[in-house]
Amino acid sequence: MAIVILVFITLIAIEHLYILWLEMFAWTTRAPKVFRQIPKEMFEPTKALAANQGLYNGFLAAGLIWSLCIGDPAWQQHVAIFFLACVAVAGMYGAVTATRRIFFLQALPALVTLLLIWFL
Repeated sequence: MAIVILVFITLIAIEHLYILWLEMFAWTTRAPKVFRQIPKEMFEPTKALAANQGLYNGFLAAGLIWSLCIGDPAWQQHVAIFFLACVAVAGMYGAVTATRRIFFLQALPALVTLLLIWFL
């Protein structure tokens, strides 16, 4: 894959590792500053739910990182497409059910990367 695609995949994986950290380990400390639309008193009772979401984001990051480690170009592309599609779907669902901002932060980078794969 082209270097620009590999860079985009890396950035998306890093973003999802950040989300993992935020939701699993910093939900009651840092997350209230990031998720300002959620009332502060809701963070402690939703800690386990957020950790579960963080774990799923970790799986997305792991899949993207795995795609970067695959030597066979065709296999690498297929794995990357699968996990980018998962990120895009999750981002679109989050945009519809939570806040539109999620589309721009998660779904759009994945969709742009998928388009780059398609056209390059």
